[in-house]
Amino acid sequence: MRTLSVLGTRPQFVKYAPLAQKLRNNFDEVLVHTGQHYDYNLDKIFFNELNLPKPDYELGIGSGTHAYQTAMMLLALEPILEREEPDIVLVYGDTNSTLAGALAATKLQIPVAHIEAGLRSFDRKMPEETNRVLTDHCATLFFCPTQTAIENLTHEGIYRNVAHTGDVMVESLNLFKPFAERSKVLKQHNLKTKSYRLATVHRPENTDSIINLTMIMDAFADLGNVVLPCHPRTEKMLKHFELWDDVKAAVTVIEPVGYVDMLALEMHAKTILTDSGGIQKEAFLLGVPCITLRRNTEWVETLERGWNILVGANREQIIECTHYHKPHRLKAHPFGEHASDNIVKELQTWWNS
Repeated sequence: MRTLSVLGTRPQFVKYAPLAQKLRNNFDEVLVHTGQHYDYNLDKIFFNELNLPKPDYELGIGSGTHAYQTAMMLLALEPILEREEPDIVLVYGDTNSTLAGALAATKLQIPVAHIEAGLRSFDRKMPEETNRVLTDHCATLFFCPTQTAIENLTHEGIYRNVAHTGDVMVESLNLFKPFAERSKVLKQHNLKTKSYRLATVHRPENTDSIINLTMIMDAFADLGNVVLPCHPRTEKMLKHFELWDDVKAAVTVIEPVGYVDMLALEMHAKTILTDSGGIQKEAFLLGVPCITLRRNTEWVETLERGWNILVGANREQIIECTHYHKPHRLKAHPFGEHASDNIVKELQTWWNS
C-alpha cells in the first residue's frame, strides 16, 4: 500500500515522529511538507532533532491568510497526488495543511485517514475547529486519541472506520524525554528547576487583539519569573502594538526552541501558561500545572482531572489561578499507549479488507 503524509507545522512534525519509520517499514510512504511553518526554529530544527526523513516534496507555501494558504496548498497538492497515486492520504491534527490535504485527496476520490480525529472545542471562531470538523467529514478512517473524540464523532453521525488508537504525542514525549533530560537549555538561560513560569502565546485571538495581548503581558509582568519563547507572530504583534520594549523589560523573552529543549523547559517549570493545545496535554503528562489562555479547549480530559484551568485573557484570573492552582498528581492518563502501532495495524486491516 502506498501512503502519503501531509505535514506543515511544528505540532505535525511531533505527531509524525513516532510513525515515520513504522510507516516506511510497512508501506510505500511519501512525505509532503507544505511549508506552512518555514522559520528555522519552527521547521528545520524539528526535522533535524526528531530525525525525520527528508520530505519527498517541499511546497514552500509560507505565510498568508487562511484562504491563501489553503488555496495554494490545494493547487500544489493536486498534481502530486495525481503523480504519486497514493492508496490513502494521512493528515494530522487541525491546521490548514490538514484541511488542504483532506480536500485535495477527497476531490480526487483518494481515501483520507485523519490522525487526531474527533477533537472538538465547539468554538467555530477558532480556525482549527473548522479544519477539524471539515477534515473529519472528508475522511474515511478516523484515528481517535481519546474516548471523548469517539463520542464527538458519534454525535455527528460518524460511526464507520472509527478507531480508538490513543495519542501519538504520548509516544513522542516518551521517546524524546530522555534527550530533554540532558538538554542544556536551562543552563543557557540561567534558569533553575521550578524557579520560573513557562509561557507560550501564538493564537491570533490573543496576538492580534491589543486588549488581549496587553492583559496577558501585564499578567506575566505582575507574576514575575516568566520565560516566553516568543513565536514570530507574537513578536511581530508586540512590536506593532508598541508593547515590545515593556515586555522585554518585564519578561524573559527567548527565541523559539526545538522540541527537545521545549520539553526540558516544560519539565522544569513550576507552572505553564499557554494558548497551545499540545502544550496543555504535555503539561498534563509531565505533571506540571497548566493555565490555559483560552476560553475553551479540545483537551477536556485535562480539565476534568483538575490539572488545567481555562482563564482566557483575563489579567486577574491569570494571576489568581497561577498563584493558587495546585492540583494533585495523577497516577494514570486517558491518552493511551502505542498509538503508532495501533494506527499501522488499523491501516493494514483496512487495506487487507
